[in-house]
Amino acid sequence: MNANRMNPNHMAATVRITRWTRPSVATAIAACAALLLAAFVPLLLGANAVDRLTTLFIYVILAVAWNAMAGYGGLVSIGQQAFFGLGAYFTIRLSAAGVSVYVALFAAACIVAVISVPLSFLMLRLRAGELAIGMWVLAELAHLLVNLDGLIQGETGTSLVALDRIAAPVRHAATYWIALAAVAALLGGLFALLRSRQGAAIQAIRDDEDTAASLGVRVLASKRLIFVFAAFGAALAGALWLATAISFQPRAYFSVQWTATMIFMVLVGGLGTFEGPIIGAVIFFAIESWLGAAGVWYLVGLGATALLFALFAPRGLWGFLESRGVPRLLFVGYHVSSSHKAGSS
Repeated sequence: MNANRMNPNHMAATVRITRWTRPSVATAIAACAALLLAAFVPLLLGANAVDRLTTLFIYVILAVAWNAMAGYGGLVSIGQQAFFGLGAYFTIRLSAAGVSVYVALFAAACIVAVISVPLSFLMLRLRAGELAIGMWVLAELAHLLVNLDGLIQGETGTSLVALDRIAAPVRHAATYWIALAAVAALLGGLFALLRSRQGAAIQAIRDDEDTAASLGVRVLASKRLIFVFAAFGAALAGALWLATAISFQPRAYFSVQWTATMIFMVLVGGLGTFEGPIIGAVIFFAIESWLGAAGVWYLVGLGATALLFALFAPRGLWGFLESRGVPRLLFVGYHVSSSHKAGSS
């Protein structure tokens, strides 16, 4: 006879597959509440605090965009400064053409996203290290082309003059609100994308491109989607940075330091996780706030942080916390859980 049927205390396992857990629901509600409260910051805090928080939002956008491309798409690039610089450049160009300055910020990012589509046909033919170097070459080429524009005046640069006509308190608040809306939109858009069928295809390509292709995944189209998303995010961050700095010098905006910053934030926070880039951006922002004016000690602080994480938390802070039992807050896939109940005798 079946031993299980003889045992009245036999426990039958029940497997549940869900997309939301209690922690993830609570996190989503808390995030919405935090965004709502953050909208009132310009009415409560001074201009300096508002500017610093705007900077933090830009860092979050950069980290999220690079993580989308490298962490979820498996496309490692060291040339995202191309899109960052072009976002600022097209903002200057559109503003000079008479477009409202705050409309120009978003329009410039859209233009860069459109430009990234034909570029993707070339860049995505490259793999691994070839893609990384190819993107860096593309960034240098974009830098040289922008320098040829008479409006920019070479490395001397120019300014977003239209912003000078707006009262400082209004300018600070408007830029802050646009940056906050951009963070919310990009995070929400990426979350929805990764939870879709297309998002599953993107992550399958990252894990094994050949196997994904054999299962019918449209590899190049999926890669192109995440490539364009990352380009749009970097361009929007560049346009927002210009709105806070006002001045535009090509050498500063097309510097590889921007991509190095993105990589630092993502690796410290946790590559290929949704929460990691946000945490990494906060860590970078904190180091910059504490040591930014300390000269060489700022670089020492960044180097020491990177070294400590490489030695003790190679999966980043969020990966380290997950390995210690901290539940994932936002699932982009499925959550599998099992429970046991008494079976019939």
